[in-house]
Amino acid sequence: MEESSKKNSFKDYFKVGEVFGYFFRKKDPTRPSNFNLRMMHGVNKISIVIFLLGVIFLIVKRLF
Repeated sequence: MEESSKKNSFKDYFKVGEVFGYFFRKKDPTRPSNFNLRMMHGVNKISIVIFLLGVIFLIVKRLF
């Protein structure tokens, strides 16, 4: 109950550790790998990059 009433700080909204961890993690030999799984992760990485570029574009467009 006490944790849910805690307010998030401004810094908490901009944590990108999980995003960078997704791009730069080491290969796990116990994780299954096949063509479909590799393609799915590739498409996910492309979509994350395009989304971040779109957000950056909107911020720059708003500022200038």
